[in-house]
This record gives sequence, structure tokens and C-alpha cells, in this order.
Amino acid sequence: MLKTGILNPQLLSLLARVRHTNTLVIADRGFPFWPEIETVDLALVDGIPTVLDVVRAVLPNFQVGPAWMAEEFLKVNDRRTRVAFAAALKPAQLTFEPHVEFKRRVPRAIGLIRTGDTTQYGNLILESA
Repeated sequence: MLKTGILNPQLLSLLARVRHTNTLVIADRGFPFWPEIETVDLALVDGIPTVLDVVRAVLPNFQVGPAWMAEEFLKVNDRRTRVAFAAALKPAQLTFEPHVEFKRRVPRAIGLIRTGDTTQYGNLILESA
């Protein structure tokens, strides 16, 4: 029986299939469903877990390369939120792009992890290095 680290078997299975240059989406509770990619739904209630909770759980065992977020995130969130995301994503090379462009990347991902987060535009795409 697993006692530490990620305990969710569906999430562990998804993460085990991410290879070099594959991408993974970590999204908020309102992110659209994409039937062409596997979704692991971790949403429990509003705000639990957050995108950053999932990032902090995933990154110790994920070799992260580039990462993407919607540039709208920078406009609608306060400094504290922006700093928290930047700190959690180090050492990833974070690129901000229009939300429309961000969503065009989604169908190429290995999977999507849905959270209970309510942070506006707090969705991420992580590429495995």
C-alpha cells in the first residue's frame, strides 16, 4: 500500500505514461472537458485541491521543461497569486500566451488533471523535459 507521495491510482497511471516532450494540463474546476484526452478529476469542492496543490505534488517526480499559461492570468490576478504560481513552477520556462492559443495546445496533451481551483485563468500546460 502506498503511504507517501501521490496516492490516487488514476493520477499515478497518467503520470507514468508522460514521456519526453509530452504535455500535461493542470486545470481549474471550470476548464472545458476534452473528450480526446484522458481526464483525471480531482475536484472535491471549491478550492480543493488547487492547481498549485497538484503542481507541488507532481513536480518532485516530473522533469519539467517549458510551461504555458494564458496571458489573461497576469491581468486578472493579484501580485500575490502571480508570485505563488511563478514560485511553484520554478525551474520551468513559463510562457504566457493568449488564452485562445493556450487552448489550441490542449488536445495534444497526454492528459488533463482537473482541480477544484477557482483562480481565474490559473490553468497550466507542463511539458516533460
